[in-house]
Amino acid sequence: MPDEEVLEEGVLNPAKPEIQDPLLKSILAENGGLLAQAPVEQEQPAPLPDPVDEVDCVVIGTGAGGAPLLARLAMAGLKVVALEAGPRRDPTRDYATDEKAQHFLFWNDERLSAGQNPVAFGNNNSGTGVGGSTLHYTAYTPRAHRDDLRLFTDFGKGVDWPFGVEELEPYYEELEHFLGVSGPTPYPWDPPRRTGYPLAPLPLNGAALLMQKACAGLGIQTSPAANAALSARYYQEGVGWREACTNRGFCQAGCNRGAKASMDVTFLPLAEAHGAEIRADAFVTEIERDAKGRVTAVVYTQYGEQKRQRCRHLFLCAGAVETPRLLLLNELALTSGQVGKNFMAHPGMQVWGTFEEDIRPYKGIPGGLISEDTHRPTDADFVGGYLLQSIGVMPVTFASQMARKRKLWGQPLRDYMRSYNHTAGINILGDCLPHENNFLELADEKDVRGLPKPRVHFTAQENEQRMNAHAEKLMRQIWEAAGARDIWAYERYAHTIGTARMGLSGDDAVVNPEGRAFDVPNLYICDNSVFPSALSVNPALTIMALSLRTADKFLAAQQRLDR
Repeated sequence: MPDEEVLEEGVLNPAKPEIQDPLLKSILAENGGLLAQAPVEQEQPAPLPDPVDEVDCVVIGTGAGGAPLLARLAMAGLKVVALEAGPRRDPTRDYATDEKAQHFLFWNDERLSAGQNPVAFGNNNSGTGVGGSTLHYTAYTPRAHRDDLRLFTDFGKGVDWPFGVEELEPYYEELEHFLGVSGPTPYPWDPPRRTGYPLAPLPLNGAALLMQKACAGLGIQTSPAANAALSARYYQEGVGWREACTNRGFCQAGCNRGAKASMDVTFLPLAEAHGAEIRADAFVTEIERDAKGRVTAVVYTQYGEQKRQRCRHLFLCAGAVETPRLLLLNELALTSGQVGKNFMAHPGMQVWGTFEEDIRPYKGIPGGLISEDTHRPTDADFVGGYLLQSIGVMPVTFASQMARKRKLWGQPLRDYMRSYNHTAGINILGDCLPHENNFLELADEKDVRGLPKPRVHFTAQENEQRMNAHAEKLMRQIWEAAGARDIWAYERYAHTIGTARMGLSGDDAVVNPEGRAFDVPNLYICDNSVFPSALSVNPALTIMALSLRTADKFLAAQQRLDR
């Protein structure tokens, strides 16, 4: 089957695009179109002003990778500036309980997706605005397991992380208490922890209750999940009181109450309270260097004006698509040949069923129940493992999946959607192995800013296919036991991972275990692009843990230099 290339719907900044099609160009030329006019010599832009002000650190991106370290650096007394491509919004005023009204939270610039399993972007896995993708993440925050970081050691496939989970555990604990994670104590699938979750679990929604009962009958252990959303009013140090979750269920459309621990109500206010500056609507295009290869400044566009910010250190935290795109555009940190390589996406197979019970799938925390009995299944014919979780879904999202998978449209789709309130789902979050055929590159096609679009190639390999088959069979059994009818599966892949791998050597990795680029001494990368393996859990908590760890390693190194 040849690779299929699909385009993501939506454009963040509508503008007249460059015409790509040669035939269309010739037709316009023959008909006296704009292209037939004599070319006009373009006026050369004036040199950017070189501001005297030099900051200690510039941070590109304000999501799970950028926000924690921004706060940490500011609290250490450094002069720091964060550049965020999207706007700053007021959740209490700008967030509607309306799925269609919230599309502005997603990164809607067109990206090209290729391969036999082209990955969807936009509302699937990338966001824009002060707070990044955490503005629309579902706040699912399980910890990575010890063996998640040593796939190669255990299976002889994949890649080990350059350190063990013990490096992350203190940060997991710090984050759970700072963010106010609601979850079970003890957690059934982990060794005893020093401290439990600070808040009790959130209430289970309709799908979670059905899954819980069916799994009990099948001998599958379940538990309320860990979610970074408040089950009770919570005082957050350095920020103040945050109100409890009302179980509105619109986590992916933005929390208008501040109960979900997105970065705009947690780390970013803390950073600003300690002097950090956050510049919204600042789209970075260039990274300048001196003759020795050190980063000296960042060039960005804000409100139609091109600006430059000089810096001593740069932290690139733009995610696993925009981070490698910036590196490739600027020919930066390319010595290893690994920038853009090793793209991974979590298998997220879903199984849906229709029930007699009134489920109301839009209500409650979407991922209320979890099982990690499948973390290392005894009957597995694949590497790694996956978790099971109950899922809620908003109506437009569900209808679009019906149209794509079951080819329903018009009156048949409207008829099926009458059973929406009786629908419940389960999905998996599974490990993914890096593969040479899965990568990001710059396309010849330009975006609305005149920059090459990123093209992401992804094809699920044999390991992911076997994992999906194993999980689909089990999830169908669960819904059959729960009394579902009209059971159907929807194959999907979530999150963007890899593309700037962390490792022990610059021969096969872009950054070292502390997040510093091997060939650019004052460049640090901290987001899901540095993951050597995908992990069998949702990535947000681990991205934040890496962010704090990177900041601490950087500060410790600076202290040693100052001695």
